[in-house]
Amino acid sequence: MTQTPDLPAFDWPVMEPGWVWLCGAGPGDPGLLTLHALNALRQADVVIFDALVQEAILDWAPQAEHIYAGKRGGKPSAKQRDISLRLVDLARAGKRVLRLKGGDPFVFGRGGEEAQTLVQHNVPVRIIPGISAGIGGLAYAGIPVTHRDVNQSVTFVTGHDQSGAAPSSLDWASISKGSQVLVIYMGMKHAAQIAGHLIGAGRQPSEPVAVVTSATTADQRVLETTLGTMVDDIAATGMEPPAIICVGRSVLMRQVLDWQGMIAGEAPRDLDPLGRGLPAEIA
Repeated sequence: MTQTPDLPAFDWPVMEPGWVWLCGAGPGDPGLLTLHALNALRQADVVIFDALVQEAILDWAPQAEHIYAGKRGGKPSAKQRDISLRLVDLARAGKRVLRLKGGDPFVFGRGGEEAQTLVQHNVPVRIIPGISAGIGGLAYAGIPVTHRDVNQSVTFVTGHDQSGAAPSSLDWASISKGSQVLVIYMGMKHAAQIAGHLIGAGRQPSEPVAVVTSATTADQRVLETTLGTMVDDIAATGMEPPAIICVGRSVLMRQVLDWQGMIAGEAPRDLDPLGRGLPAEIA
């Protein structure tokens, strides 16, 4: 069992029996958990957790029953209705329930659906945000989702819909034109369709792309590629989900901001990957 960090002095909220706290566990690294989440782990009677929640985080709730409710594409998974109603049943049984979800519960995590179900069944809830993989995971890869010389907007997109297919309702032309940087969650399975949509909407095949798998964990892998070669390169590397795909010139910043590589003794590949010709501190 891992050592549980101490909470600093603060008026921490108390988890009462019959409540459900819907909490984001962050993208993977237990150190990215919020203090409110740690406070919840220490009080819960039951922790219902998703597939991407690390075992080390669950170790911080040794007093609680741990119930797996992961949903992974292409694999047998609990039905969303069953998960939501189980939360209701546990709360009505007087349990202190922690629903622990990877990333942020309200960012492509079905947290809104679960919270709405609870409220409709008169179960009191508390929402604890978490660091989303589309921000934190890319930061661990050395890729800023916003950079003044690249983008003034960023768009977060899901790579599949409720059926598991590529989203058919998305206006790819508007998405392509409306944002310089795109961050795509759960898109690896449909990478070919997504790349085709974006190129068809006017994005250049040469546009930089990064694919980050198992972000912020010891198994993290990063592929730097282009929109036109992404599909073949993913196949060649054998990379598998969970993955975040980032499309845009901000990917080039990894050449100077790969901080994990620098910790391992690697030198930055390019101190000026955007070709500004000026020191970074000069606007």
